[in-house]
Amino acid sequence: MKLFVSADIEGCAGLALPAETHKQEAIYRPFAGEMTREVLAACEAAWEKGATEIVVKDGHGDASNIDPLEMPEYVRLIRGKSGHPYNMMWGIDESFDGVLYVGYHAPAGNPEFSISHTSTGNSLYIRLNGEYMSEFMLNTYTAASLGVPVLFLSGDEAICGLAKAQVPELETVVTKRGVGGATVCEPPVKVLEGIHSGVKRALSKDLSLCQVELPKKFTYEVTFKDWRKAYQMSFYPGMEKVDTFTNRLVTDNWMDVVTAHCFVVY
Repeated sequence: MKLFVSADIEGCAGLALPAETHKQEAIYRPFAGEMTREVLAACEAAWEKGATEIVVKDGHGDASNIDPLEMPEYVRLIRGKSGHPYNMMWGIDESFDGVLYVGYHAPAGNPEFSISHTSTGNSLYIRLNGEYMSEFMLNTYTAASLGVPVLFLSGDEAICGLAKAQVPELETVVTKRGVGGATVCEPPVKVLEGIHSGVKRALSKDLSLCQVELPKKFTYEVTFKDWRKAYQMSFYPGMEKVDTFTNRLVTDNWMDVVTAHCFVVY
């Protein structure tokens, strides 16, 4: 069994403030350590359930948050950003049997986590086929385009609910819940135990139950916070201006969506 792990930091235990996600801030380092521990918990559980190959993609910021010196011999860690539009999913292909998400978070426009966003802070919200697009949705459709099911997610309560709505058989572990600008955090030890047991439950199921069907057509809309950014990105090939803050791309090719997203929100 070959598994792909896509990891972010905002959904990890305890993290609640933007400064805690930024490498230049003194408070960042303990949360990078927690991200490493949560990834390890997922990998250890997968290994115990018979995984023979595990690839981990560090998906936050410059993708150098997970401690590579803590990775066991059966894990290959992808650090840094290749520049490929798959971004947080770079390294995945049709040979994988499933995807595990660690440390994921609510999307831009969602009020249930204080630092909700989608990829960057440039958008007020992004809609895909009329629904708020999370990084989970984006990356799950990338997996679906390759025929790979998504099996597990850990993160805040909001993204767990949204993910289960899209993939009902998905196993989830809630690490925190947001209330206005506050975050109610589960204890790290409970989160680590939850990830370990949750991954084992996920891998005990019929993995095909978590296979997502890719839509036939995509309407990708970005509503920016800054009208100047919206104006500039309205010139991206295929984009049309909807209003002062919003641009739209309509396509039947998923690669068009991930490529546009990689350029226009960064």
